[in-house]
Amino acid sequence: MDAVWAWVWGTGWFWFAMFWTALIVNGRAAFKLLLDWKGMLTTCRFVERAYATLDTLPDEAALEHDPATPVFVHLVPAWQEPGIATTLRALLGSRYPHTKLHVVVATREEEERSPHSTMEASTAELVRRLRDGLPPWQQKMLSIVAMPGAGRKAHQLNWVLRPEVLQPLLGDQYDPARVWVGLSDADSIPDPNAYRWITADILRGSARRAYQGVTLSLANFNRLEVRGRVCAVQQSSIFIRVSIARLINERRRVDAFARLAARAPRVGRLLRPLFELCFRRSQICLGHNQFVRLDTLQSLGGFPTSGATEDSTLGYALGARGVLMAAMPILELVDMPETTSGMVRQNARWYKGVLDDVRFLRNTWRARPSAYNFAQLARHVGNKVVEWPIAAVVYPMLGFLGWHLAYRFSAHPVWFALGVAFPTVSLGLTVWVGGIATQDLIESLTPHFPRRVNIARTTLQAKFWGIFRCQTYWLLATRGAWRVLWALARTGRFEPAKTDRVGPRR
Repeated sequence: MDAVWAWVWGTGWFWFAMFWTALIVNGRAAFKLLLDWKGMLTTCRFVERAYATLDTLPDEAALEHDPATPVFVHLVPAWQEPGIATTLRALLGSRYPHTKLHVVVATREEEERSPHSTMEASTAELVRRLRDGLPPWQQKMLSIVAMPGAGRKAHQLNWVLRPEVLQPLLGDQYDPARVWVGLSDADSIPDPNAYRWITADILRGSARRAYQGVTLSLANFNRLEVRGRVCAVQQSSIFIRVSIARLINERRRVDAFARLAARAPRVGRLLRPLFELCFRRSQICLGHNQFVRLDTLQSLGGFPTSGATEDSTLGYALGARGVLMAAMPILELVDMPETTSGMVRQNARWYKGVLDDVRFLRNTWRARPSAYNFAQLARHVGNKVVEWPIAAVVYPMLGFLGWHLAYRFSAHPVWFALGVAFPTVSLGLTVWVGGIATQDLIESLTPHFPRRVNIARTTLQAKFWGIFRCQTYWLLATRGAWRVLWALARTGRFEPAKTDRVGPRR
């Protein structure tokens, strides 16, 4: 054994390979942080421009009499939701013709039979009580549909999308190409202008068949302790720097390639597989502030039921069908789990969805073997299945290793400079992008929040922890991923748990 260790420590080629591995990983980490920073700037500018032009959107009276105005069926899946009235009041108060907006709460008969012990009544009963207190015109906008038997959120949503539910809402002769299905969770605080913005975009002649709005996990920010507030800002940053920024930039890349293919069709045909393999990105659905045209959703067979997270699977399914989801700049606030265990459970459920999506993507690629479908599968496995559980350990370890090995190769000045610089820049960007720029950019959006929330760091303690504990959220996400992997290794199964609501929202 001593001889083996002597060989490892003394072999130049081994440390040469380790040096360049650490250098590449640290360089990639720094590059990704710069992309994150640019993504946040792109999304925030996108939101600012939209809210600066809200006054130019068509008003309710004009939309009421325009036959081209689309109809929205907004679904709210609910299971043991004591604070659902807040979400429903916000949706019903939207600035949109009430004859063309239907809000449907999808509950389960199981909860009706056995309500949660801490709730005064089942979710469906709470919705009925709310509806009874509404004016008649809003009562007509709100419906309740209870799903029998077992199932996840996707099953509840698909139960609502059956013809026997939609026909009474929309009439016998409704056109699925003019009906849009919206989706929010029972902890959502939506903006009243979302429908008007989408309608204006549709009336301009856009061919978009799906939209994903900006979602921020800040609805219950005032009830979170210091660590929870740091995590809420970090989770919100993921949505704006990855999810929405990717949708914005994806459309730009696709449009640029389309212009190239139009000018040089032969070159476009030759380069398309390479473009789809190297430059296309999978679109991310969030399950909040999300809108899909009904005929498009029906062509997919409804919301995917193959995994723990139907929203991520829906994004992959839309991309495989060639549907490019558009970014929608109107904001929606959602709750952040208020306990550490709740955050871990939430991330465990998301990681279980990541694992479930592997089978979906593999089957999709086998059914339609294209460069894009292969890229979706390969990037999903590499960036999510593999990187998610180990990133919190591997990146810091390789950062320190890079510093150490830089001195081992100090006889090579260029190598030494790169070896020291890359992990140093990566660490500095982690603090700057994660702890400072993220907070500043999300604070810049607060004037546009659908509900007043103050996320400013007002104390020295909050500023210190916000800057230097910006990786706390990733550590909790890693715990969630390993909880899933450990359960699968021990028992062969993991049943994702719902994130419990602490109580009615104020």
